Amino acid sequence: MMTRKKDIAPILKIQHPILQGPFGGGLSSSRLVAAVSNAGGLGGYGAYQLEPLQITEVIKEIRELTNKPFNINLWVNDADANASDLNDVEFENVAAVFKPYFEELNIPLPRKPQNVTSKFEKQVEVLLSQQPAVFSFVFGIPSRDILIECSKRQIATIGAATTLDEALALEDAGVDLIVASGFEAGGHRPSFIQTPELSLHGTFTLVHQLSSKVKVPLIAAGGIVDAKSIEAAFKLGASGVQIGTAFLACQESGASNEYREVLFSDRAKYTSLTNVFTGRLARGISGRVGNDLRSVAEVLPFPLQSVFLSPLRKAAIEQGRTELLTFWAGQNAMSLKHKTVKDFFDSIIPVLKS
Repeated sequence: MMTRKKDIAPILKIQHPILQGPFGGGLSSSRLVAAVSNAGGLGGYGAYQLEPLQITEVIKEIRELTNKPFNINLWVNDADANASDLNDVEFENVAAVFKPYFEELNIPLPRKPQNVTSKFEKQVEVLLSQQPAVFSFVFGIPSRDILIECSKRQIATIGAATTLDEALALEDAGVDLIVASGFEAGGHRPSFIQTPELSLHGTFTLVHQLSSKVKVPLIAAGGIVDAKSIEAAFKLGASGVQIGTAFLACQESGASNEYREVLFSDRAKYTSLTNVFTGRLARGISGRVGNDLRSVAEVLPFPLQSVFLSPLRKAAIEQGRTELLTFWAGQNAMSLKHKTVKDFFDSIIPVLKS
């Protein structure tokens, strides 16, 4: 097998150093997680939006489909500070900006979303009791007590870094592996020391920097969709890769048919970073709303912006107006080729064995 900085297979108890990016927003599926794990990689389920009982149910469902290790992903910071005390004036200012798009689709403007508070601590309690093989997290670092409990229960931990400072903080906290998340990656930018706008490093630049400064094994993420990009990541010092968009395009994922059509369309050539749909900076295949409002000054705090715009997303899809929407995907989505987990693994196995 190709020489890598460190072999992560014994840590994660997997055959291939391939991790499936865990998706939120209903895009994860137990079927996809199981398919990736059964193929020798590490399937991952994005559970940050789920209630604790739902996490228990998801883990049970995955275990019915595979006896291999899998990853449950949570967000340490899963709600912006002002998501618990949004006032009417703040909401009305934001609503006025988006009102024309609701009118265009002939649907009513939603009422102010209910305030929310973090679910992370309760979610972690369930995760520890269920003991998945791997616990990955973004947007911060869990408390020392949580990491110690994971170690006691033999749950491997994976943190995400977008800068060297974040990687050093994760290493100091004692995580087992670090995902080096470049700005090419689809979905949210999981920065937690500085703002995402000040933490935009390309995947290969970030891996190269971290590999000379961090002793913890690195997992490259962002723009990795094929054997060539996997090989490049290994050469720069990565011990594994996390792949999101290429697995999202597979029929086993939770993506809708409309979503997959966009992933394999000419639109996939154009991705951009925007906070318009969720309140946090994220990369996706560009749509008109995101393009029109890319520099909008005000959005609701995360996750209230997602709740506010969910009727708009639903109506746009139902009415065949998907050109309005942004679809989360990485910057290399235009290179997607495979539509099943098996076909994708078959395409990369020769590199993994070389």
